[in-house]
Amino acid sequence: MLKHISIAALILIVTSCSDKRSGDVKAISIVNACIEAHGGKNYRNMDISFDFRQFRVHLKQDGGTFLYERTTRDSINNEVHDILTNDAFTREINGKKQNLTQKDSDKYKEGLNAIAYFVLLPYKLSEPAVNLKYLGETVIENKKYDKIGVSFNAEGGGKDHQDEFCYWINQETHTMDYLAYASGGPRFRKAIKREKVAGVVMQDYENFEVLDSTLATFNYDKAFTAGKVKLLSKIEQQNYASNKLKK
Repeated sequence: MLKHISIAALILIVTSCSDKRSGDVKAISIVNACIEAHGGKNYRNMDISFDFRQFRVHLKQDGGTFLYERTTRDSINNEVHDILTNDAFTREINGKKQNLTQKDSDKYKEGLNAIAYFVLLPYKLSEPAVNLKYLGETVIENKKYDKIGVSFNAEGGGKDHQDEFCYWINQETHTMDYLAYASGGPRFRKAIKREKVAGVVMQDYENFEVLDSTLATFNYDKAFTAGKVKLLSKIEQQNYASNKLKK
């Protein structure tokens, strides 16, 4: 499903965790508490690998420097290795660097960055191009949530910076339990499993289609509580391995 998503957030790059975001004070405070609950400073000093669908994924953060990789086998058993850093994207097949068209390079880069983006939430909400807005309180499955709207600046927000997300932050645990986005189809995700790896919380999700496509993204929770959604898939990672970087 990730390959169908074309959204600003997927091509944002982590540069620092400094508070250069725009938004109201309450939204920023809630998101900061959420990031802390999910791993805080551990995000900036991590080296984690896991299986996601047909890929072996490697995510490494060392301060503002990052390395994202995914490896798989194609239909004739070639090893396909995608590498994304602060500076460049590269695809290798059986260890040989490929000369890609810009279109293919952008497609593969976005696919890899999509995986990294969702795995590294809510930390990705610390990016400078992010705009946060407090949208009020709500109740989902008998728990109270703060609803946070997220949009992106044109500068640094990518070609689809007009896209919007919504996140539901548990008022008691400060965890990000639900998220929603519209690009690629109206989707509402529910966190169903958490595992802490190298001090960072990794989440699996149930991925729902919202059946009423006229709803605003921040109202997808209403469709979910009314049962007007359809379960499409589960977003799951497995076989985690970590190598804690030296500070």
